[in-house]
Amino acid sequence: MTDAAPKVAKPHHAGHRERLRERARGGGLTHLPDYELLELFLFRSQPQGDVKPVAKALLARFGSLSAVLAASVEDLMTVRAEDSKGRMKGVGAETALDLTALHEVSRRVVREPAARRPVISSWTALVSYVRVALQHEPREQFRVLYLDRK
Repeated sequence: MTDAAPKVAKPHHAGHRERLRERARGGGLTHLPDYELLELFLFRSQPQGDVKPVAKALLARFGSLSAVLAASVEDLMTVRAEDSKGRMKGVGAETALDLTALHEVSRRVVREPAARRPVISSWTALVSYVRVALQHEPREQFRVLYLDRK
């Protein structure tokens, strides 16, 4: 008989961050589901612990990745989820600020080409502009667009 110590099973999330990063590096970000893309971002603001439950809770609460990013800091901070150890984790002020900053970055990236163009020259470009400008505004807005046939 041997006196070998019994093996303790590792938690299912052990090494998850590195596995997810490797998948992102190897296959690209476009193939990741929204919750995993959100996890990659949450790794930065929550350097330890399992963030998958928080990422999934954010998507469940707001309905889509774009809605998560468009949510207010206050609304983001109401999200809570139970981690793999049964502890409640949530979105703190810094994480909420990071997510809202990412939303503003994405808005500016999309808006930049339109700002350099003097004219919106097609119906598709007009619809795209209006969607970006108004899609996640918390209040109804009234805007005037001056259009001509050119």
